[in-house]
Amino acid sequence: MSALRFAIQLELDGEKYYNEQAQINRDNGLFTVFQLLAEEERMHAEILQQYAEKEDYTLVDSKSYSEFESVFANMGDFSKKTKTLPGQIDAYRLALTKEQEMIDLYKEMHHDAETEQDKKLFRFLVEQEKLHYKLFDEIIQHLIKAEQWVEDAEFGIREEY
Repeated sequence: MSALRFAIQLELDGEKYYNEQAQINRDNGLFTVFQLLAEEERMHAEILQQYAEKEDYTLVDSKSYSEFESVFANMGDFSKKTKTLPGQIDAYRLALTKEQEMIDLYKEMHHDAETEQDKKLFRFLVEQEKLHYKLFDEIIQHLIKAEQWVEDAEFGIREEY
């Protein structure tokens, strides 16, 4: 399987995974974030498919990170409202690993690209996947803080979040 076909399949697998996570989180604000991520992964697969078929394609910047920020801004106390399901943080860590794999793959494809247009495509995809990586890293940090939070002054001063 070529690197390009492999990348397309990884994007489609990512879409499926994020749709599953959306269903797991359908009762909280992360539902919207995961739906948006699934849509972006599908769009990445479509762009790569169009590229493979030498068709025109349009690069559209990610909206996932701004959506993620607005979810937390509008949720009040995320730590109290979001309960971690067994294995949920592990699922997000897996997503983090997958996003890093995509970053590495697209960096390699960028390095091997022959034309400036090809380089632009893979540079774009690296940046998109970096945003997804950052998003998952922040979700994990929020959930870890939710698990660690102790609402008692005797335990000392905690960083604000």
